[in-house]
This record gives sequence, C-alpha cells and structure tokens, in this order.
Amino acid sequence: MPFDSQFHDAVSALVYAIANAQAEPGRRDLQPPYNDLTQFVLAQHARMPDYLRAPMVAATLGFDWLGVLGSGHRFHCLPPDARLRQIESWKASKLGFKRDLIKYFESLTTLALHSRANRSPTTAAEETSAQVIRTPSAELRHQIVVVGSGPGGAITACLLAEAGRDVLLIEEGDYLSLDSCVPFTRDELVQKYRHGGQTVAMGANKIAYVEGRCVGGGSEINSGLYHRTPPGILETWRTEFQVESATEKDLRPHFEACEQDVSVSLLPGPAPAASLKLHEGASQLGWKSLEVPRWFRHTSETGAQGRRQSMTETFVPRFLRAGGHLLPRTHVERIRQEGATWIITAQHAGTGGIRIQAETLFICGGAVQTPALLRRSGITRKIGNSLRLHPTVKVVARFPEAVNSEQMGVPVHQVKEFSPRLSFGCSISNPPYLAVGLLDHPGRVRNLGDEWPHLATYYAMITGQGSGTVRTLPGFRDPLVRYRLTEPDRRDLADGLRKVSQALFEAGATAIYPSITNGPWFASPDELSRIPAALPAGLTSLMTIHLFSSCPMGENRERCAADSFGRVHGFKNLFLADASLLCTAPGVNPQGSIMALARRNALRFLHQA
Repeated sequence: MPFDSQFHDAVSALVYAIANAQAEPGRRDLQPPYNDLTQFVLAQHARMPDYLRAPMVAATLGFDWLGVLGSGHRFHCLPPDARLRQIESWKASKLGFKRDLIKYFESLTTLALHSRANRSPTTAAEETSAQVIRTPSAELRHQIVVVGSGPGGAITACLLAEAGRDVLLIEEGDYLSLDSCVPFTRDELVQKYRHGGQTVAMGANKIAYVEGRCVGGGSEINSGLYHRTPPGILETWRTEFQVESATEKDLRPHFEACEQDVSVSLLPGPAPAASLKLHEGASQLGWKSLEVPRWFRHTSETGAQGRRQSMTETFVPRFLRAGGHLLPRTHVERIRQEGATWIITAQHAGTGGIRIQAETLFICGGAVQTPALLRRSGITRKIGNSLRLHPTVKVVARFPEAVNSEQMGVPVHQVKEFSPRLSFGCSISNPPYLAVGLLDHPGRVRNLGDEWPHLATYYAMITGQGSGTVRTLPGFRDPLVRYRLTEPDRRDLADGLRKVSQALFEAGATAIYPSITNGPWFASPDELSRIPAALPAGLTSLMTIHLFSSCPMGENRERCAADSFGRVHGFKNLFLADASLLCTAPGVNPQGSIMALARRNALRFLHQA
C-alpha cells in the first residue's frame, strides 16, 4: 500500500508518546526503545476485522496530518510535549471517532508495555494425534460434519463419535494445548482470540466482546466459572418461545453429566483476597453473595490451585480416542445442499480450498460466526436478527492492604442479590489488565508498579433489554455486529456501577476508578451520588464475554430459527448447537446452558436417527 510507511510512522509516534507518558521511574522494563510495542500494534491492526482496517489507516493518517494545522508539522514530526497535547485534545473531543482512535492505540500500547515485565518465551505447541488432519486432501467426505469446536461443538462431536458415527470436527483456529501460553496475557490474545481480541459490537455505545479462535473455542480462554440455567429463564423460554423438554427437571441429568465431565467444583481452600473483599462488602450490606463453582480439577499433583478444564482437556481428547477426525486451521466459507448431501466449501490455512461432503451438518461457531456462515450461505430466516449479550461495566478498586498477587488466580465470588437484572463479580486483575482498566485515570497508571498489589478489577453485569444483529458485508469476510442499548439498560448499568462500588467501599476500599471517559473517581461512598442516573452514551467503556440468542430455538416459528432441539426450521439434516440457540440472555455465564443443551440434543439425534 502507498501509505504503509506513513501509517507506520504515525503509529510509531503514537506508541512512543503513549508509552513514555506511562513509564515509571526506575522501571527498566517500561523504558524505551518501544519498537516491540510498535510491532505489536501494527500486527494487531492486521488482525482486526477486515472491514475496519482501511478506515483505521485513514483515521490514523488523518490524525497525523492534522498536526499541520496547529504547528505546521505532522504529528509524528512534533516534539514529545506537542504530541501529548494533540493526543489529549483528541481524548477530550466531543467526536466519538477521535476518542475511539486514541483509546484503540492507548489500549494496545498499554497492554503491551505492561506485559513486558512478566513475559516469558512461549511456544504455540500444537497438539498431535493420528486423528488430527494437518494436510487435508481437496475432497473429503464424512457422515457427519461439525463446524466449530467450542463447548457445543466439542460435546456434540464427542457423543456422536462415541456412538460409532463417522464425524469430522472443523475448527478455524489451531489445535493448541491449554499450556501453550500463560492465561490472560498478550500471548494468549494473539494465539487464541479471534482478531487478537479486537472485536466490537457497533452502536451508540460500542461494546467490546471476545471470541475464542482455537480448538475448544471459548472454553480455552475463559475463567471457568459455571452456572446452570436459572429455572425462571427456562420458564420464559418455554412460554414465549415454545421450547419443549427444557425444564429444570428435563435438563438436570444433562447438567449433572457435564459437571462431572469437566470437574465442576468449589475451591478446596480459601478464595483469593480480592474475591473475598466483594463477598465481605456484599454480606455486610445483607446482599446474597456466593462462591461460583469452576471447571477445575484438583488432584494431589495440582494442589489447591487446581488445573483449569476446557474442551481440549476433556471432550476433544475423548472425541479423538473414539475415532473422530479433527480438521483445524480451516475456515468454512459456505454451505449448500445437493439433494440430501451438504457441500461445505472451506479454506485450509496450509493447503487452500477444500470441498467436504456430509449427510448431516452441525453448525457450532457461536453467536456471531454461526449466523454469519448461515447468512453467507443464503439461509437467513430468523438468523442473526436477535443477538443478545450481557453488557458489563468495570471499576478498579484500591484497598489499603494487599489484595492481589501473581498467584491470585481466578476470583470466584459473585453477588446475585439483584439477579437476573444485575450481577457483580471480580475480574482478571494482573498488571497489564489493570493498566488498561485505568486508562480513564492516567495518573494511576504511572504508579502501577508500586500499587498493583492493592488494586483489583470488579464488574457490574446486566441482563439487559437491548438486542443486536449479525450481518455479512459484500466483499468482506468478517461479519458486522451491531447492538443497541436501551435507556433502561443505561440506568441498570449506572445502578450496577453504584451498587458494586458501594459494596467495595463497605469492604474497605479507599478509591474506586470507573471506566468512564473523562469521568470522576470516588474516594468515599458519599461521592457515588455523582454517578448519573443513566450512564452516558459513547463515554462509558463497556464489554462483554457472553453473547447468545442470534438463532433462537423453539417451536414458535415467528421468533425462532431452529426447533427445540437445534434443527434449523425448514431443513431435515441441518442443526445448530451453540450459544446462538439460547432464546434470551440467561443472566449467568452461558456455557453450562450450552453444554447441557448440546448433550440433550446430541442424544436425541442419536435416538431418532
């Protein structure tokens, strides 16, 4: 591209300015040169959704050239102080695209900078097995093909293979061990997240979300917290979507079986201090707080820390031992029918185009990729029209005593007093993630090296009333995701922010730093009255790790894309088995629901076939 060198110069100047502003005195690992940070940011730009890459280049070059208006020089030619003034001007702008541009470069630079201290060489070690197809032929044929290897796809493929069926499991990402990188790090973003973690639902409030892109899908990158579907949610699905055979009683044996398979358990010892702080504050306020069980296996070898479970630790090895075939690094472009046979057109990262035939097809790509594939293939009825998610706002809390450590692990307590409308919990709080979480309070980032043991990240999550869409764009591979928050959602987020901060102050917090652009921080519970009744559009950093409902199940064809057991309406041998089937937001981590439904549906398929 003719603008490559100009883009590189502008990015390098931005990275150096942002990193220098955060460099702590005496921290050698935070000092220049910052060439490694620049290369990371440029690589992340290449990983972002394809329809955003050119606009990002244009916006960055525009930022660079606008420096001429104030000083006669482009941004990357300005002295350091002038660079910072221009950055601060764009951060404070009323124009959302200006703030978003700076936030993008700040987030990536900050993550990479604060990841330097504890980075250790990691290798993305591939798992090997005779059943893993590394070099596929141009033509493949199998009785059943499962597209997507997250919890829904892995369980479906495993049960079908163990029943003696000829099954091919296709995954767009690579087959990596759980130990290929340290969890919740920059390396994991690159290895296992779609687009390096740079996925966002567009709207007046952009909502960052994440998808796994590796064998095992989201189970490889999440914290392993587990919930069953709340009975009230199942009743809503039954009455409003006419979902059959999915009551609490119907699903109980499937929940129990899956819980045994992935070793769902409580901690054998005390919870992390940051987790206990939330529990303490909630308990003092008389709010219901509980330890959430996790997908962890505890043995004499792993001790109290345990070993996180995932699909690559459980169902995928079972699938391979049962004779199933796994085809990683393969992007499915389209599906179509020829008579009773499905034809799958795909691109393998090593060998190029391949054509796969199947009698039965299960699509399990998740709440975004499943509707995207179906819509690319001309299957659009009730597909991608009703995306739901759990909008989430975060705060960083400071305590007088140390509550954080490198060994803290996964916080386990959640406050369910106001569920399903609101839930509170403790999030990943390693120094890089804390630094990113404090970007709206830059003075705290500079002192992170001394303070981080006293800091922890918490969240308020809402079930929400808003909804979104998943759409394909002509000429682009990546789907566009849009989501609209309602005014009640903004009020619930403000209420959640107020309540989680109240609980943390009750537990002894001395400061709360919310993720609100140019917003206040709070030194006492009396100051929480400054939180607006509804969080402002465009100024609150929102995220989610839970997406669902883009192809809801049920017998109500006016609302549902598939029947109660995942068969797409209007097709005999096309099934869905992932988060897209959930009818509404469940108000809890959805993977327990996904696994139980996948197991129920796979066993029914085998019984009826």
